[in-house]
Amino acid sequence: GGPGMGLGGAAAPSRGARLIASVAVLAVPLLSWGLYGVLGSPELPSQPLAERLAKNPADSSVDELVARAEAHLAANPQDGKGWDVLAPVYLRLQRYPDAVTAYRNAIRLDGGSAARQAGLGEAIASAAGGIVSADAQEAFDAALKLDPANAKANFYLAVGLAQEGRKAEAVAAWQKMLGGLAPDSPWRNAVQQALAEAAAPAVAANPPANGPAAQQVEDAQQMSPQDRQAMIETMVAGLDDKLKQNPRDEEGWMRLIRSYVVLGKADQARDALGRAVAAFGADSEQAKKFTAFAASLGVTATE
Repeated sequence: GGPGMGLGGAAAPSRGARLIASVAVLAVPLLSWGLYGVLGSPELPSQPLAERLAKNPADSSVDELVARAEAHLAANPQDGKGWDVLAPVYLRLQRYPDAVTAYRNAIRLDGGSAARQAGLGEAIASAAGGIVSADAQEAFDAALKLDPANAKANFYLAVGLAQEGRKAEAVAAWQKMLGGLAPDSPWRNAVQQALAEAAAPAVAANPPANGPAAQQVEDAQQMSPQDRQAMIETMVAGLDDKLKQNPRDEEGWMRLIRSYVVLGKADQARDALGRAVAAFGADSEQAKKFTAFAASLGVTATE
């Protein structure tokens, strides 16, 4: 990459850096797998890609699809469209350095769209443990030149302000952003959560890297009951949304079930258990684990 801030601090990120880990709901819906049709590579035998794609994406092996795309791009490195398709998938799979490379290739070959520049910024920041470095800021600024309303770029630039200690400016940026978002925008949760964390330093001081964990729920006892409830519900709703988009997240389901129990929402906890079991299949090892975990919290399946 080009010049950037030293990332020595990335191993023990500041509160601001952690904001990304605990707040940013990746608002890219899990990629439309149909796009992989453009990446069929005839040298790879086995079941035709179309048949695999006809299955529910949760049943297809993402690794298999990614490997196929990688083989195609190894043979056709100038296929900008291919890099463009793969970049957000790498981001979703948390393969951040690969995402940086893929976005840079897509931009080099097909030009810098706002979505590509914002994706590149997110990949750079994520690879650095959530630090919005100078390199990441440059990519987000490029995105906003092309589309001043780009939600991802606006969100992360505000995270960068918070990390620099410019909290009031960050809050103002998020509030302004909230005013312009569509009611159903997936970024609404992330912004509300960021604002809740900015307003609740006691909770944000040391959030675990994995979102609304029980510890945060317990730390939140210091807030007023209304604020606390609003913040927790926002975080849990964000986690729930994430799992709708990416149901193969074992840890995530256990956090969600536990969060609903902590909130006293037994029905939602039961519903989450049912969805978790369905995501992995009733006979899977994971389903056994979810059921035992839920039972330890006093939640049993509806069937």
